Amino acid sequence: MKGGKSRSEAKTTKLSVNKKAPKAAAGKKTGKAAKDPNKPKRPSSAFFVFMEEFREQYKKEHPKNKSVSAVGKAGGEKWKSLSEGEKAPYVAKAEKRKVEYEKNMKAYNKKQAEGPKEDEEESDKSISEVNDDDEDDDEGEEDDDE
Repeated sequence: MKGGKSRSEAKTTKLSVNKKAPKAAAGKKTGKAAKDPNKPKRPSSAFFVFMEEFREQYKKEHPKNKSVSAVGKAGGEKWKSLSEGEKAPYVAKAEKRKVEYEKNMKAYNKKQAEGPKEDEEESDKSISEVNDDDEDDDEGEEDDDE
């Protein structure tokens, strides 16, 4: 067959298409950057402040209902039916949390800008290894006293 491909050539091209190098091996970044566990968490919105209270109330009224989606749907419907005056306490709590969050973020950012102090830098040793070293030093000192 002149100009045509044989079956074996067609199979190899299909196989070569399926054999792609993983993205990590290609040198590209995977995932997101590591999160700082000390960074303050964002405050809840007024709806989520409402849902904290609503969940407890809903569980008391419907103790057999274990569905998270049912609680969420009922809470959403209830929130939509509330007037602005009824939502006001939740909005106020959310604003209070937001102000506290902004204060914590300013302190966090200031601390990040200063950088780690020499005393606060973490060593390669874990806390238990450091404590083991301290115990070894104490044992050596006892031998010197005798």
